[in-house]
Amino acid sequence: MMSQMPQQAAPAKCPSCAEPLESGDLFCGACGYDLSAVPAAPQDHPTLTMGASGVGPSGVDWPPPEPESSETPAAPHLPTDLPGTDSGGRQLPGSPPHGSPVSPASGVRFDRTPEPDDDYALQAPDPRVAASAAESAESAGASGSVESAGPAKVCVACRAGRVDDDGYCENCGHAQPRERDHMEQESGPVAAVSDRGLRHHRNEDAFTVGRAVLPDGTPALLAIVCDGVSSATRPDEASMAASRAASEALLAALPQGTHPQAALHEAIVAASQAVNALAEEPPSAREHAPHQNAPACTIVGSIVTSGLLVVGWVGDSRAYWVPVDPGTPAVRLTEDDSWAAQMVAAGLMSEAEAYADERAHAITGWLGADAYELEPHTASFKPDRPGVVVVCTDGLWNYAETAEEMSEVVPADAVQRPLHAARVLVGHALDGGGHDNVTVALLPFPAPPQGAGSA
Repeated sequence: MMSQMPQQAAPAKCPSCAEPLESGDLFCGACGYDLSAVPAAPQDHPTLTMGASGVGPSGVDWPPPEPESSETPAAPHLPTDLPGTDSGGRQLPGSPPHGSPVSPASGVRFDRTPEPDDDYALQAPDPRVAASAAESAESAGASGSVESAGPAKVCVACRAGRVDDDGYCENCGHAQPRERDHMEQESGPVAAVSDRGLRHHRNEDAFTVGRAVLPDGTPALLAIVCDGVSSATRPDEASMAASRAASEALLAALPQGTHPQAALHEAIVAASQAVNALAEEPPSAREHAPHQNAPACTIVGSIVTSGLLVVGWVGDSRAYWVPVDPGTPAVRLTEDDSWAAQMVAAGLMSEAEAYADERAHAITGWLGADAYELEPHTASFKPDRPGVVVVCTDGLWNYAETAEEMSEVVPADAVQRPLHAARVLVGHALDGGGHDNVTVALLPFPAPPQGAGSA
């Protein structure tokens, strides 16, 4: 049995720059100040680490041959054939055979802080309220009713005080959301929303969405979602670096005719290298901060074309398939790299028992220099009906864990209004408690023709 190593509790604010800190932080995420020698009152529930045919316009043959690598198998199939297997029908890498004994991985991270016993007096704004306010302001501007100077900025917490130039409310003193606290992006029919949540002092999730044109002129939609590992150094930087590197790799590979499944596999490798690079620092830096560990994050991504749906992942961020037809069951397309998933796969626990255990969210796979082995999982499918792919972090699926639950909260018009649907899903997580950062991206299947976008 592995022993738990609780981290020293961090002070409420960084002594150097006054940045708010979370329980278990060994350094300041804003300025890097070493907190190991700073006395602080203990806080509840610290984050723990346990153990160590044709030629397209570009002249490239398309479609390309199916990948031959064992890591990116061919023979796409229907999502209903998935559970526990890759696209070639073989068991997913890293998942033990059913019935075999399983011991926890030699290196396991907790990627979710248990929820505190008390609620904060002030909470972050609901993104749906912010979106409504933005739309109202935009409409007012279009009608010419807004003065050139603009109205004073109102506090998102007390809804009454004026926000001064340094970003704090003059009435209640609440700091206003930073740019990364709530992010939205829409790229044609693909959209994503990320929110800090109601308990974390910063957003450690990141995403990218985009479109590419395949050699035959048809579109490919893509989305990458990353979740920073809270017990690691600079998790917000890790997730951002990984999402950008993966997206850049896909946007370069897909137009050249690389098979989408092979492209996603290589994109995850590129993301891993980008996160590893964050750990490369001069020896002097390690001397000043000896307790720092390597930045780390999870990753999940999806590529959708006119006839193919591809997913790839490392960690416990997930992808779901939700058909437009409500009479067709939804399917979870990924299998977590987590302690709970290992217990279920081994037949040692039921899913309900495993996810009720305090070790459930200990992840056994991640991107980072201290990951023991990189094993990107990829799978491809050919759904026989239209639907939407939901790509998200556990900040969302903790509140809609099963495929059936996820299908119930995805709006019926998600294909036509992806950004609105993403906002609704983030709002669902906030209504449920918002105990973690929340990020979700939506991609329609099949990818609509060039020029077609969301309503």
